[in-house]
Amino acid sequence: MWWDKPLDTLSASEWESLCDGCGKCCLHKIQDEYSGDVWLTAVACEFLDPDCVRCREYPRRAEVQPACMIITPTAFPGILPALPNTCAYRLRWENKPLPVWHPLLHGGKQTQMTRCGHSVRDRVIGIEKMQDPEDEDEWEALIIPEWSDNGS
Repeated sequence: MWWDKPLDTLSASEWESLCDGCGKCCLHKIQDEYSGDVWLTAVACEFLDPDCVRCREYPRRAEVQPACMIITPTAFPGILPALPNTCAYRLRWENKPLPVWHPLLHGGKQTQMTRCGHSVRDRVIGIEKMQDPEDEDEWEALIIPEWSDNGS
């Protein structure tokens, strides 16, 4: 099957459909300056539509959000720490199979992914909902450990 092909051999449409649409890459992340560990938070990018879990500015995302994590084959391996261990791009880079809930294995439907708790739908907030975005403790309280790949 094509989704088993190396990342750098995928066509543009194959590349895009490899994304499961979970929205985790659109979450604000915290990186420990000493260990380098990256933690995903429950705070979504302002351009993430929480209802359909899609970027409202996808074609222009790097333009409107310079900090946007653009996932391309050339971004590997440097991008790995910021990707959750369930990310299909990461899994393919690591030569691992897609998870059983991946939409490609279910006719493109995201139902199983959502049921298994891998979608950000109904689990995240916008930064405007934070009491004090400058407060490190508030950010730490919003870490989602099970989505962060730091040995926890």
